[in-house]
Parts: sequence; C-alpha cells; structure tokens
Amino acid sequence: MLSKRTLTLSGLVLLAALGGCQVRPLYSDASPSSSGVSTPVALKSISVNEVDSRYAQEVRNQLIFLLNGGAGEPASPQYKLDLGVSSQIISTAAVTVDANSVTQPSAGGVVLTSLYSLTNASSGETVASGRRSVTASFDRPIQQYASLRAQRDAENRAARELAELVRLALAADLAK
Repeated sequence: MLSKRTLTLSGLVLLAALGGCQVRPLYSDASPSSSGVSTPVALKSISVNEVDSRYAQEVRNQLIFLLNGGAGEPASPQYKLDLGVSSQIISTAAVTVDANSVTQPSAGGVVLTSLYSLTNASSGETVASGRRSVTASFDRPIQQYASLRAQRDAENRAARELAELVRLALAADLAK
C-alpha cells in the first residue's frame, strides 16, 4: 500500500507537470503571440504581393479576404507576404473513345503549389516561410469547352483551398 505522503507527493508532481502545459486557441484575441500582438490582429496586418497568373490571383484574392475578413489589404502593413503559386495539370484516367483504340484522358487533376515567405515590413527579417500544395480533380468530357471549363473550376477550387492552408500556416507561425 502506498503511504499518504507518497500519494501527496505524487499529486504535487502531477500538478507541477500539468502547470507547464500551455494550450490556447489559435485565433484567440486574448493571448498575444511572441511579437506581443494577438494572432488575429497580426493576420490583419499582412500585405500580399502582386502575382502574375490567373490561378495565383485567385489564391491572392481569397487569401486577402480570409486574412482581413473582406476588408481588403491594410493601409500600413506590419508584414509582407511574398506569394508564389505554380500550377500543374495531371491526367488521372484515360479511356478508349473509338474503334482505332485512341485513348483520351477522361479525368484530370490540378495541382497548385505555393511557396510563401512572410517578412517584417520594417526590418525585412523573414518571420515565416513554407510550401503548401493542393490537388483538385475534374472530369474531362470530349467537348473542348466543357473540358476547359472543368479545368478552370478545379483551379478555382484548388485556389480557395490553398489560400485556407496558407492562412492556417501563417496563423500558426505568428502564434509561435
């Protein structure tokens, strides 16, 4: 049998170990990040650089909306986000379409990959960087316009999802 003293000592050690745990909500306004600013406020002070492609612009627009709740970019940003987005179209299935055994892709995928770097606007110091990737599937009908439209819709879906992943990664990095 354990003595009362051993049980009390074990309880104190357990309480001390639990006292060191720090669990807090990622998007909480109450607790500041290491920079002294809460994560939601820090996210609202990020400016996203210009991009050069349609799918990258989709990611940028969605990211600005997510970071600022639809308010647009901040007038005097504390952070600058250098966002690079690349796209790759892949074939995921092929079918035989005529008697000559000609195969055409019937399903495809859009892979959007983002390389990002978050820097402090005043000092130029890199605060966070990373890489995120998303794949969206689409059907490729025989009609050319329908196939192009399906591909574009898949790019838009992937762009929305990629923006969510980048925002989550930025929030996690700023909370550190």
